[in-house]
Amino acid sequence: MANPEAKLETFLQWLQANRVELRGCNIKYCDSRKGFGIFSDKDVSDGIMLVVPLELAITPMRVLQDPFLGPECRALFEEGDVDDRFLMMLFLTVERLRKGSLWKPYLDMLPTTFGNTLWFSEEELQELRGTNLYRATELQKKSLLNLYETKVKDLAKKLLNLDGDSEIEVCFEDFLWANSVFWSRALNIPMPRSYVFPEMQDVHQSGTPEADKKGSEVTQSDDLTKETTHSTVHGDTVWVEGLVPGIDFCNHDLKPIATWEVDGIGLTTGVPVSMYLLSGNIRFVCFQSPAQSPLQIDREISISYGNKGNEELLYLYGFVIDGNTDDYLMVHYPTEAINTISFSESKSQLLEVQKAEMRCLLPKTLLDNGFFPLGTKNSGVNNQCNQVCNYSWSGQRKIPSYVNKLVFPEKFMATLRTIAMQEDELFKVSSMLEELVGPEGERQLSDTDVQSAIWEVCGDSGALQVLVDLLHVKLMDLEEHSGTEESDVELLKKALIIDSPEDSKQTGNDSEGTKMMTRNKWSAIVYRRGQKQLTRLFLNEAEHALQLSMNEEMSVP
Repeated sequence: MANPEAKLETFLQWLQANRVELRGCNIKYCDSRKGFGIFSDKDVSDGIMLVVPLELAITPMRVLQDPFLGPECRALFEEGDVDDRFLMMLFLTVERLRKGSLWKPYLDMLPTTFGNTLWFSEEELQELRGTNLYRATELQKKSLLNLYETKVKDLAKKLLNLDGDSEIEVCFEDFLWANSVFWSRALNIPMPRSYVFPEMQDVHQSGTPEADKKGSEVTQSDDLTKETTHSTVHGDTVWVEGLVPGIDFCNHDLKPIATWEVDGIGLTTGVPVSMYLLSGNIRFVCFQSPAQSPLQIDREISISYGNKGNEELLYLYGFVIDGNTDDYLMVHYPTEAINTISFSESKSQLLEVQKAEMRCLLPKTLLDNGFFPLGTKNSGVNNQCNQVCNYSWSGQRKIPSYVNKLVFPEKFMATLRTIAMQEDELFKVSSMLEELVGPEGERQLSDTDVQSAIWEVCGDSGALQVLVDLLHVKLMDLEEHSGTEESDVELLKKALIIDSPEDSKQTGNDSEGTKMMTRNKWSAIVYRRGQKQLTRLFLNEAEHALQLSMNEEMSVP
């Protein structure tokens, strides 16, 4: 990174000029992988390390109020052409290119490239073939390129021309950069309603004709914001997505030592409507023990981005965690395949009544409740997926002995039971449901009615066989292009990570026992190895459950 110290000094001055208070921390350059981070500078008794007035946050309201971009963006809002996320991405795209941008000290501090899959080279992207991320990345890049060509390019150029920057060229990478900045750094901020809609507060406090007139204008603005943004209103709090300069330099850690909170009236920080970074305080967490020791000086202050698997971390933030205990597997039954199964029309109707789920997320922690527990990080919650099996209309089908060990969500199992039904089973289910509805149709079927009838007739073996087939296909897709889980393990053992392909020329060829690879490639291999591992483990669970189910169904007289 060119002159990180000079950019940092300018940024720190900019923060100070905008009333940001670094009370117990400082911002430092970490390395080429993490960029900048926040480090403890001194011990503070109340644990408040950093305070940022929320008027500095980049939010949809801030963009609409901007003297330069605001009028044009409001016109777009009124035409219904943009939503708030697009608005912030457009703002970032243009402000980064503007020579006189007031945000330049902040924008210069942000990464110029990212590790998320949208920035992968073609060679690096090939490492993802067979995974959900490969297809998702292709579709997202195509969608962003279309958005750039149809909206962003001309609009950004128009705004730059208004500012006298007509010679500046806008390219797709500028918009891709803005998209990555938003998704990797935006927070969902709980703001006081009176701050988001201050004019409404004025209306309630005044009965003058001028206030009534103003209130009419504001009501339109209020409705506009509700309709065009992703903000959510809960009482006196409005949740708004936005970027908070300073706070957003906190990096992620599995064992975070801080969190951020919003101070609406200034009672905690002395700064009304601010966001603050809180470290070493027992009020916010399960991460900390009641007895707190002073924070070690010059220790990086990390926060948690949430319990996210490597698929989400790589897609949004551009990094993975080796051995991530929050990893998960996505399994889905292709919707288009419904038309190819027997009695597809009847089954589709039954699926519609059930509000069927065609896909499910299988967190790694579910395995701790299964037949072959990993003993890693138990979620602390017993498997409650299959309580739906606790009913039987006739009493002929008993609750399976393995029900408390079945790790697959009941809603997804209900979908698979419907798909797997044979002709005679479909006839029996239809008869049961017709009897329940009555000759005059006096009762309307619920999703529970349908699910219980199908379970009573079909049991689990058909659904489990479909699930086994789905997992087999998924494993074959994962292994087709990159080999087995074991081959990925060997690659990672030999990995020598370099920052860029150019570094390999300086380092030389792979030495014996090592394999040079970019961090993006390493991340891709870590992610796909985890997907192969989870597919294999859940396949073992499904195969074992299928065998038990078949044995129990065969023993029924």
